[in-house]
Amino acid sequence: MVMKKYRVAILGATGAVGQEFLNLIEERKFPFSELRLLASSRSAGKKIAFMGEEYTVQEAAAESFAGIDIALFAGGAASAEFAPHAVKAGAVVIDNSSTFRMDPEVPLVVPEVNPQAIVRHKGIIANPNCSTIIMVMGLKPLYDLAKIRRIVVSTYQAVSGAGKEGMAELEEQVAALAEGKEAVANILPVGKLPKHYPIAFNLIPQIDVFKDNLYTKEEMKMIDETKKIMEDDTLRITATTVRVPVYRSHAESVNVEFKEPISIDAARSALAAFPGVVLHDDPSAQEYPMPLYTSGRNDVEVGRLRVDESADNALNFWICGDQIRKGAALNALQIAEYMIAHDQI
Repeated sequence: MVMKKYRVAILGATGAVGQEFLNLIEERKFPFSELRLLASSRSAGKKIAFMGEEYTVQEAAAESFAGIDIALFAGGAASAEFAPHAVKAGAVVIDNSSTFRMDPEVPLVVPEVNPQAIVRHKGIIANPNCSTIIMVMGLKPLYDLAKIRRIVVSTYQAVSGAGKEGMAELEEQVAALAEGKEAVANILPVGKLPKHYPIAFNLIPQIDVFKDNLYTKEEMKMIDETKKIMEDDTLRITATTVRVPVYRSHAESVNVEFKEPISIDAARSALAAFPGVVLHDDPSAQEYPMPLYTSGRNDVEVGRLRVDESADNALNFWICGDQIRKGAALNALQIAEYMIAHDQI
């Protein structure tokens, strides 16, 4: 049987997520017959070598999606402009930006968690926030054991979440400080704001802008998106998101309170059996997840699993996952793979 191949466009092909799309398409042998690389005018004309061929990056335009089956959007402001054009041209858009995530007409999907939502799409499927994806991968197998009442999460997010520019700035600051020079900051916590702080040898407790309730936009994304993905508006969630001087792979400390008793052994078994999750948890051997060792990997790792002795029916766990892979490009590509496997494209 000959496998059907698909005409694929990548919007934002030259950025960190766009480049990861290309890596994963090759690694996972994604069935494409045509690959159209799109970006802003700034990157148009750039040559990219991929799987033995040279591709020229095209400037994204309304007509760029003619004949395309699957449009993978790496994220950013371009999504709002170009997604309607891609859908009108007949493509299914899988979007990494926050533009459509909370739109009730747009499914917000982590394939291991809520694949049933995919069929409800009307041309656009949203990829959740990177930290939300990583957290719900650990929450879902536990939620299926015992319904969750409350979640308290603190994140330790790599500079890759701020794109290639964030990663470059960390590298430049470390080099400058090693030479006794000043660490110049232009990117973090938010490039468009007037004040910036060095991330080298520092922690910044702000990711995205502050909202009226004094939570950051990133924190509210985790709260709102988790409820939508889990299809449970009764969940009580609070989040604190922190940028840390790590290149890639986010880490999160999660405290979960359940509505009923849950055993630690059942929790371990459920996490170990869940697709895309690796239980890496052996305190006696000092074995637990760390960003350095989950970078470049597709699975998320869970460890430090323990009973919360301060509350009834509560557990703590620590989870790490590559923000650019499972937190972005891989999750989007898995959505496309699921749709192909279930004849939904």
